[in-house]
Amino acid sequence: MRYSRGSAKLLALLGFLSAAAVRVQAQPVANGPLPGPFPLFPADNWWNLDVSAAPVDSNSAAFIAFIDNGPPRHLHPDFGGDVSPGSTQIYGMPYGVVDGTQPKKAVQFFYASESDGVNHATGVSFPFYPIPDEVITQTHWIEGGEQGNQNLYGGDRHLLIVDRDNKYLYELYNLFFDGTQWQAGSGAFFDMKTNNRRPDTWTSADAAGLAILPGLVRYDEVSGSAEIGHAFRFTVRATNGYVYPASHNAGSNPQALPMGARLRLKAGKDISGLPAQAQKIFRAMKKYGLIVADNGSDMFIGGTYDNNWDNSILNPAFAALTADDFEVIQLGFQGPPPPTAAVSFYTLAPCRIVDTRGATGSFGGPALAPGAERVFTLAGRCGIPSSARAVTVNVTVTGPTASGFLTLHPGGTVVPLASTINYRPGQTRANNAVLLLGVPGDVRVLCGQGSGSAHFVLDVTGYFQ
Repeated sequence: MRYSRGSAKLLALLGFLSAAAVRVQAQPVANGPLPGPFPLFPADNWWNLDVSAAPVDSNSAAFIAFIDNGPPRHLHPDFGGDVSPGSTQIYGMPYGVVDGTQPKKAVQFFYASESDGVNHATGVSFPFYPIPDEVITQTHWIEGGEQGNQNLYGGDRHLLIVDRDNKYLYELYNLFFDGTQWQAGSGAFFDMKTNNRRPDTWTSADAAGLAILPGLVRYDEVSGSAEIGHAFRFTVRATNGYVYPASHNAGSNPQALPMGARLRLKAGKDISGLPAQAQKIFRAMKKYGLIVADNGSDMFIGGTYDNNWDNSILNPAFAALTADDFEVIQLGFQGPPPPTAAVSFYTLAPCRIVDTRGATGSFGGPALAPGAERVFTLAGRCGIPSSARAVTVNVTVTGPTASGFLTLHPGGTVVPLASTINYRPGQTRANNAVLLLGVPGDVRVLCGQGSGSAHFVLDVTGYFQ
């Protein structure tokens, strides 16, 4: 087909405009649209777990009394818009959205041993975080509102970045640009298509080791037609250890809740007289609850920075609820047990899924240390589906420097008294086993050795579902 000279020019102009539109669309966007489907992360993720029928913890009343610390403690929305019209300072947690081509930057960490984007064998950071250059000089990308090159040590200064193409989430704590490179307290990566937890004892950008973004109250959800489908992140002034789904300890007050504990708004609490948007948020608290994610002010509920929030409505609505309106559900609750349906076995080609003799990483080194516990998420690797309830494995111990044993059990459960394999110094021993998997498809390994170290190898040969 032939085109006139004028038509050819018009087509060329349209092509240029289309390409320009694509380029504009691909630019980093502060607080831009998030990739669906919603809620973020898989439907069976701990943030999205329906706990409306979960059992109440036997120590619930004492935990709530500790939070009250006297008169009932009122809730507070830890989010909003600009502190004043056009101000640098903001309320709430901002985030950035980038595409899959955003260049990666190296970040130097204070807590490098528990951060992603670091070669843990050498301690050297490598380009990993897709931080736009705009963050250096523009406001409202980092929590608090100030630019990346300002206020070097003030506040938590979280930066949350979503790769919309790959559904990856990158979160950084206490981030600043020193004029040459990025510095931060800690950093964590989450694939939002999976339920992978942080390695046991690791922090994230939040003290509990959890992702921040999926637990925030977002304006697009509150203003939309659908009900909110996830729990919310909140803080308390003190904590004591951690329970599932958390992975990190940031306190030891024996009266306090552990990181990862979940509160639920009591089903009988009357919220009918409150504003519609508040009612929607509080209905989610009845169904999904609140998860302890960090140390801070008691009953502060995390949410996004958005100038659409009206704190003249939100603040009194939240203040209408107190800690006494909540109950603590059973610590470490992972959901109801799977239905007792028929179980089928599926054979897999032998596949090495863990080998601590390899490079340091989630499924590699270092060797197991005395009393060490590590959690390995097996689902999604070596052909093991997320629906698998158990796996058949060969457990090998090699190079132990002292006598000991390994105990393997589902993540989030009490350590059983029986060991999986026993060994003596210098031995290489193997044992076949059938291992139940935790709700996220993980297995916990405890090294019962008095001194030295031992290497651990795990080969999978099949699974039950």
